[in-house]
Amino acid sequence: MKKNRTYLAFVLGVSIAAAAVAAGEPPAVDAAVSAAAADATKAEAGAAKQADAKLSTSPSSPATKPSQLWSYQPVQNPTVPTVKNKQWVRTPIDAFVLAKLEAKGIKPSPAADRAAYVRRATLDVWGVIPTPEEVKAFVNDRSPDAYEKLADRLLASPHYGERQARRWLDLARYADSAGFQGDETRPSMWRYRDYLINSFNEDKPYTRFVQEQLAGDELYPGDQSALVATDFLRGYPDNRNSRDLVQKKYQVTTDITDTVGQVFLAQTVGCARCHNHKTDKISQKEYYQLQAFFSNVSAVDDIPAAKGEQEVAYEKANAKWDDATKDIRAQQKAIIDSVRDKAKLYNMDRYSQATQLSLKKAYDVPESQWTSQDRWVIHHYGEYGNDDDVLSAYLQDHSNKNAEGYDPAYAEKYAAYKKLQDELKKFDKLKPATGSDTVTAMTELGHADAPPTYLLFGGDFERPLDEVQPDFPAAMANGAKPNIVPTATSSGRRTALANWIASPQNPLTARVFVNRVWDQYFGKGIVETVSDFGKAGQKPSNPELLDYLADNFVKQGWSAKKLHREILLSSVYRESSAYRADAFKADPDNKLLAVFPRQRLDAEEIRDSLLVASGELTDKVGGPSVFPPVPSNLAAGNAWQVSKNPEDWNRRSLYIFTRRSIPYPLLEPFDMANAQQAHSKRDVTTTPLQALTLFNSDVVFGWSKALAGRVIREEGSNSSAQLDRLYEILYARTPDKLEKATLLSFLDSQEKVLKEQALSGKLTINVPTGLKETKNLDPIRVAAFVDLTHAVVNSNEFAYRF
Repeated sequence: MKKNRTYLAFVLGVSIAAAAVAAGEPPAVDAAVSAAAADATKAEAGAAKQADAKLSTSPSSPATKPSQLWSYQPVQNPTVPTVKNKQWVRTPIDAFVLAKLEAKGIKPSPAADRAAYVRRATLDVWGVIPTPEEVKAFVNDRSPDAYEKLADRLLASPHYGERQARRWLDLARYADSAGFQGDETRPSMWRYRDYLINSFNEDKPYTRFVQEQLAGDELYPGDQSALVATDFLRGYPDNRNSRDLVQKKYQVTTDITDTVGQVFLAQTVGCARCHNHKTDKISQKEYYQLQAFFSNVSAVDDIPAAKGEQEVAYEKANAKWDDATKDIRAQQKAIIDSVRDKAKLYNMDRYSQATQLSLKKAYDVPESQWTSQDRWVIHHYGEYGNDDDVLSAYLQDHSNKNAEGYDPAYAEKYAAYKKLQDELKKFDKLKPATGSDTVTAMTELGHADAPPTYLLFGGDFERPLDEVQPDFPAAMANGAKPNIVPTATSSGRRTALANWIASPQNPLTARVFVNRVWDQYFGKGIVETVSDFGKAGQKPSNPELLDYLADNFVKQGWSAKKLHREILLSSVYRESSAYRADAFKADPDNKLLAVFPRQRLDAEEIRDSLLVASGELTDKVGGPSVFPPVPSNLAAGNAWQVSKNPEDWNRRSLYIFTRRSIPYPLLEPFDMANAQQAHSKRDVTTTPLQALTLFNSDVVFGWSKALAGRVIREEGSNSSAQLDRLYEILYARTPDKLEKATLLSFLDSQEKVLKEQALSGKLTINVPTGLKETKNLDPIRVAAFVDLTHAVVNSNEFAYRF
């Protein structure tokens, strides 16, 4: 029936307006190269230090002169401007916007009709389309506080938290897997997603939100929620098989430092890793001082979780696998035990020399004599290096007759181990595909002493210069200094950083957040470069408005919901999106917002709204990630085990398992977030693949059949009533006369086409789903209606909000 779908799209003239960068780990440095670097002449090292000292302290250095950059100046409390059209001003936001418009001689657009407004607001706040009943209730509510009641209802719903969580997950480079060639599952990361949902729904003050994600383990020990919050730091891609753990530590702290600077401060601090920042007043030394706050942080993935319904169910399911496989695993362990010590040493010898220095201390000296650097390396090696499957490589490598150290006894043992491995795989289906009974978090492994951080020549971790201590970049600190108070189990460094970032005196934090929220609603931030408030970024289009929002945000207790509510109730958000030639001529980029900007829906909004329209959405909040069906030609194998419960297939896209190496095919063409790094803003591309994905997807066609069935159930067999209902569901309006005439004409012509195909025996009837009574329905007519429904779903109007 795909031929009929294509024909239908051609007749109706509908279209759909619609990439993942693989991050790789720098190759491990060869031992010979390491030795050569270590033998660099004293003259070279001295010259390097002198060069860095010159860069860091010369009068022309970016870090020494007081910065005049607008974003580093204290947030002001601007006076609300006086405007001529006072009736248009519903909130102070409107006065700031209108003042700019009146200065240019531009009038704001009239208000959008109520149906368009409620569709717009519901998509923006919930990420899904409203029901026709919700639209009708708002349109018919003539009370003076109708808009206030709508805003309060939207913000009180759990769907608000789901929508905001998805936005923040973009910034947190969230994924349920580690990435790189192994792309192992991170079974507990979903708890961080649920933490975000709950935090936004309970309107947690943004200061607490920041502090928990940066230092929840230090500030709120014993609070599992705060511990889970630190997974913001844990989101980095991770190669478990890295053979240079010293290099890996540097890569991890670099990722965390760059992400924190970008997300909370909108600063491209990573540009100062190899040299002083070329445009902003951030020296290379200051970059490593910022990195020093994270020098002792370490991922711990096996912290026992508080027992709840999910954990009990997981343990019950996992117990079945344990019982069924205990004999096999015992036999495997016995084989490895016979060579375990040799295998460990053999495995350690495959790591870099710097890594080996720390690893061998695990055997040679008591733990009390380990340095903080040793402790980090040994901890991360232990997660992977002591695994029996990893140690079996010793047997495998000595089973080859041509290999040095060949031993026929090892060949026999490896063959037995491999046979047991194959037996073990037969029980994989007994394992829980998702869920966990543990918590993943970032901690400092119960110690307060932190590894030293050095200024690195050219950003090369093998060429350390002077040691540096934690400190804030001077240009944006305005004299603030870190107050570091170690605890019994942690250095206290991240607490000091979190408190500074969450301080009302920080000139960036509130500005950056309110600008991100503004960007959500208007498609552009007041500062368009939402993660770059530096000189290379854009200047604010309305600096007074930005400071009003930031100042008021702080005064309102850092409440995100109050910020969203004020925007929702403003006249500027209420404007019509209809094109105006005069506004376009005066302000082609619509920076002054004389017209409300239309936006293409996010990938998740498109899929989730299709589920709402079809009536197929499983409306459940939270829980482990799910695996909906994917095309068989994806060949994902065990990396994508479809969820056993069909209800999980139709969960919101927020809950779909995010595997870095296998983006969900239905979302990827519509510019879903790249989980390799902080994703500041969704791209909006228009490609043929987007239309083809929706139009030819069997999953989407199934939802179209369900939608057609829903319309027929609700409106019966009257074609005109069916079309009205279909438009109400998808577009929050009814078709005009021309549209209805075109649609009815198509139904008639498509019915004839299908009848001809039926007579020739080439027709497979597309039956609407969800119908209990079909005796009085013409199967050809309803099949034509299914085709029409599928085309109307695949339209620009559905994929945009106006």
